[in-house]
Amino acid sequence: MLKDNHGRTVNYLRLAVTDRCNLRCFYCMPEEGLEWLSRKELMTYEEMLHVCSLLVKMGIDKIRITGGEPFVRKDIMQFLTALSKLDGLKEIAITTNGILTAPHIPALKKLGIRSVNLSLDTLDRDRFFTITRRDEFPLVMETLDQLLKYDMEVKLNAVVMDKKNIQDIIPLVELTKKLPVSVRFIEEMPFNGEGSHYTGMPWDHIRILNHIKETFPGIQKIPDPPYSTSYNYHVPGYKGSVGIIAAYTRSFCGSCNRIRITPIGTLKTCLYDDGVLNIKDLIRKGYDDKELESSLLNAFGHRTIDGWEAEKLRKAKGPVHESMATIGG
Repeated sequence: MLKDNHGRTVNYLRLAVTDRCNLRCFYCMPEEGLEWLSRKELMTYEEMLHVCSLLVKMGIDKIRITGGEPFVRKDIMQFLTALSKLDGLKEIAITTNGILTAPHIPALKKLGIRSVNLSLDTLDRDRFFTITRRDEFPLVMETLDQLLKYDMEVKLNAVVMDKKNIQDIIPLVELTKKLPVSVRFIEEMPFNGEGSHYTGMPWDHIRILNHIKETFPGIQKIPDPPYSTSYNYHVPGYKGSVGIIAAYTRSFCGSCNRIRITPIGTLKTCLYDDGVLNIKDLIRKGYDDKELESSLLNAFGHRTIDGWEAEKLRKAKGPVHESMATIGG
């Protein structure tokens, strides 16, 4: 079992397979998009599989595939097939915007992938266009329908944005009445690709919960799973559940079990650091597995205590300006 220098278990990798996305969500990137990485800058599937295989041997037993949008990368299903064959890997999960996902759901199910996080910030098509700058709402809802049809565990991720989608909070909670989904409200973070419009946290996890309680006063706290990033609730009589993720408040750092690898191979032991090691560069320099393992263990052994320390120690000073598309969800 992998442990960091604070005694926390490290068993969960979030692997971003691409920085590219077919949406332009304003909280993630500028309207014109980002300066996309060239193919040679990206990790190859072979390099990603190599790193995943090594990390699984070291103690990682869950891998979540993120982006950008994972399904915009060519041959993603072949990679997922190879990943599913790693001995010791207990779970593969996916985070997606749902636009290209629906046709792949039967194959994902066959691979043993049971859990999908679907981004859905609003249930209104016009607001969806305003937030994402693309008119793709019907395709996202088709993906939701298909996920439920194939009995996948579905978490709907909604970033709560002041003056953008507050009116969607209650309708999204109402989805849990008839659907066995977990609707998770996420505090907005400054990772918007430009560092300009973010003005703080008018809707933190406490305010979000109080807003929900105004309509659902009987909502009940339920136990949070181990390593959970969300505070979880249930409306009596409803099929699904509600989660609130304090992503900016960072109140879950004490039990954080996750690491991230970006599309260019940068290891992030905290969402808020700016990278502690580039694993792709080490592979291309010819490091063998023993040397790679030693480098990884050294990184895990110097992990910051929380997101506030990680942000303070960033080499790049000034406001956080990365896009979540380049970090990996």
